[in-house]
Amino acid sequence: MSMEVTSEGGEASQGARDYVEPPPASIFDVAELSIWSFYRAIIAEFIATRLFLYVTVATVIGYNKQADSCETVGVLGIAWAFGGMNFILVYSTAGISGLFLSRKVSLMRAVAYLAAQCLGAICGAGLMKGIMEDYYNVLGGGANTLNPTYSKGTALVRS
Repeated sequence: MSMEVTSEGGEASQGARDYVEPPPASIFDVAELSIWSFYRAIIAEFIATRLFLYVTVATVIGYNKQADSCETVGVLGIAWAFGGMNFILVYSTAGISGLFLSRKVSLMRAVAYLAAQCLGAICGAGLMKGIMEDYYNVLGGGANTLNPTYSKGTALVRS
């Protein structure tokens, strides 16, 4: 049987937790408006979403404009672009982003994150359109399209 040692050098009771869960965030906290971390998190959400849209839409447009199947990244490259960007950006912003349902962030912070993500998505797609305007317009903005052999109802029902 081993005894744990506390930071003061004394012995702690066996099975004591070294981490205490912080209290839940309040639903509406006006004091957050005066904290730099609030704005830093909003900026990070905006930039991460903008980067995500820029890279992934550029990858899809690059794939759609190819004349030869070996010119660009292919379907696997698109999957890697989406997965890789998700991994990198979630990992980068995990310390400042949070979850509202688990009460880790307040309602005001959750709404601000949502607004920043929407604005980041709009700016990312707009940046992509500004850089590759001709391909963006011709190829439908990098959006997926339905194979002509399927109806919209069939595509919606099939998984």
